[in-house]
Amino acid sequence: MSASIPRFMHGLLPTDVEEYLYRTLPERDPVFHDMESYAVENDVPIVGPAVGRLLFQLAKMTGAKRIFEMGSAIGYSTLWWALAVGQEGIVFYTDGDRRNADRARESFQRAGVLERIEIKIGDALEILSERKGEFDIIFNDVDKTQYPQAFKLAAEKVRRGGLYVVDNVLWSGRVASPDQKDENTKAIVEHNHLLFEHREFLSTILPVRDGVGIALKL
Repeated sequence: MSASIPRFMHGLLPTDVEEYLYRTLPERDPVFHDMESYAVENDVPIVGPAVGRLLFQLAKMTGAKRIFEMGSAIGYSTLWWALAVGQEGIVFYTDGDRRNADRARESFQRAGVLERIEIKIGDALEILSERKGEFDIIFNDVDKTQYPQAFKLAAEKVRRGGLYVVDNVLWSGRVASPDQKDENTKAIVEHNHLLFEHREFLSTILPVRDGVGIALKL
């Protein structure tokens, strides 16, 4: 893999295809570049620009104005959502690490979107369960062992016609292995079964980066 290719590429696609995908992306705001560099240097997982643009597109396509994010880290995906919802929208950031939240706040301020983001520190599932009202989009990127529980909670909180979006559903391809002793892998496999078996959701998985699940609530 070329040294110029970002490390958030995941390798599910053939290397040359994935390199082409990232080379084709348009230039991003410098705030995104700084967040990407920090993530690489400090081993912080982020969705990267290919998935980020997908999130932005999903929000625009659905006219989303109220988005809840479970597991936000340094706020990389949050920033994509915030740019998509516009000045009248609101995005709920959640993370258990105050240092992540402080760094995210700085990035949101630089990007000029801080006023449309509500920052909450603590357990994302608890925060969502206490939040009143429905959401246009709920994005799940919490600890993988929490995925089944997160989906069950989100399913009740997404409005009809809204989206449940989830990262890492292919888990470096480990979900396809018959040996699923790893707790993270088992939880993601369980989550994916729940996702496709739920009668109120029309679901699909896109093999972008580490796999993105998208479910439309009918």
